[in-house]
Amino acid sequence: MNLLPERAAVGIPGWYHFGMSKQIAVRLSEDLVEFLDEVVGSGREPSRAAVVTTALERERRRAIAAHDAEILASTGPDPDLAGLAEFAAGVRSDG
Repeated sequence: MNLLPERAAVGIPGWYHFGMSKQIAVRLSEDLVEFLDEVVGSGREPSRAAVVTTALERERRRAIAAHDAEILASTGPDPDLAGLAEFAAGVRSDG
């Protein structure tokens, strides 16, 4: 069973199809680009892409947590998870 596209057979390594990122173009305001460059220039992140990736991963975690909170609000607390909820409330969520 071959899980890779046919072109993998003509010299494209298998790992390429599973581990490579996709390049996209994004339009940003000048002040956001200046912020990106400040973060990279300070050494906090190695590239603009790394800054954007970190921000998007954080936003994805936030959206998932908000969705989970909506589910919890509509169903009520689960006594089996009360200890976990107390622990999670004390964990920083800013990445």
